[in-house]
Amino acid sequence: MKQMLRLLFVVLCFSFSTAGGATVALFADAIIDGEASEMITGKAILVEDGKITAILDASAVPAEVEAINLAGMTLMPGMINSHEHPLIYLDDYQNAHLQASSAYKALLGLKTMQRWLQQGWTTIRVMGDADVYYGNQDIRRAIEEGVFVGPRITGAAHYISITGGGGDANYFSPEQSLIADGLIADGPDEIRKAIRNEIKYGSDWIKLMVTGAFHSVGDDPRNVAFSPQELAVAMAEAARHHVPVAAHAHATAGINQAIIAGARSIEHGTYLDDLSMDLMVEHGTYYVPTIYVGDYYAGTDKLLAQEKNDDVYLNYRDEWLRRIGKAHRQGVKIVVGVDLGGYAIAPHVYAREFATLVEAGLSPMQAIKAGTSVAAEMLGWNDRVGTLKAGKLADIIAVPGNPLEDISVLERPQFVMLGGKVVRRSE
Repeated sequence: MKQMLRLLFVVLCFSFSTAGGATVALFADAIIDGEASEMITGKAILVEDGKITAILDASAVPAEVEAINLAGMTLMPGMINSHEHPLIYLDDYQNAHLQASSAYKALLGLKTMQRWLQQGWTTIRVMGDADVYYGNQDIRRAIEEGVFVGPRITGAAHYISITGGGGDANYFSPEQSLIADGLIADGPDEIRKAIRNEIKYGSDWIKLMVTGAFHSVGDDPRNVAFSPQELAVAMAEAARHHVPVAAHAHATAGINQAIIAGARSIEHGTYLDDLSMDLMVEHGTYYVPTIYVGDYYAGTDKLLAQEKNDDVYLNYRDEWLRRIGKAHRQGVKIVVGVDLGGYAIAPHVYAREFATLVEAGLSPMQAIKAGTSVAAEMLGWNDRVGTLKAGKLADIIAVPGNPLEDISVLERPQFVMLGGKVVRRSE
């Protein structure tokens, strides 16, 4: 038995190998550094002690440096998913929330995020989750303490909703005493308390359900949820603690109110108008449209609120994509967020969000930046991740071929490095 345990330990150490203090050189056909407008060729990336130390001519790499040859591939920064719910483990998430403990969801969530890491997602922003407690914050702690290997995690533990809003359970009788999948707060005092609790237990973002939602039962995404006073209080409380706010907002009025109030990001933004675009440019607000999640569910029978999802994705999608493209051309900072949830979804499909942004009018390079450098800037982590530059953390992936010619290759990473450690290397 002891011999088997030793063997298992050796296998695990090999699976997540590291160069230690040695310098490693990564060679590939091309590099997308997340900053330049063109691919870079003829260069190699040097990595030491978890960071990029240099990008230099491939011919100038010293012979004694350990080489990792990734011929036929393109190197690029690890991808950043800026809108996700790792603990939502079933499509029917509002009922699933009531059927599993926080511990069970955290275990599945950890496995889910490890699968995402294998697919090249090295950073995840959690945008609230269907969890009574703080499972994602515990997962982050365990990863940071080295207990498990997983992506870098930031975000909000819960989405804060009004009674009857998109985070409430609106389809049970009043006799039932239920804990909703969202954190319910009404009025200034409850909102302040909710935000303080979120920060107390590890949230470094606040997620507000400013409008109704498309995937929840019994509310309307075209309605604004929080009153102007409640929204102002929420923004002021978060700002006092230097914690940014992400605003879930579909309705035009909700989008515009949230921007003016000081939200750092607008999530979804389905019914944005020209004023929304102007306001986002003026206030420097980031826009995380989360398109592919609706494509994934459109026309299925997987959601309790299937009709609401299909209404927008079967009847309004083309117009929405046109508006996203227009927003980008006007200078709105577009960010990749997928919003698919966790364990039930095949991990390779998350990268299809890049293709939807190309469909909306971004170039493949602009779409890649939306999921690397622009996302890192929104997180305030652009000093660490998002670009391949000397001094940055060595979060690096390699995809086959040229993603500027075929964006779908982002679904098939062959090499993943996280902080200088190789966590995937396909032979």
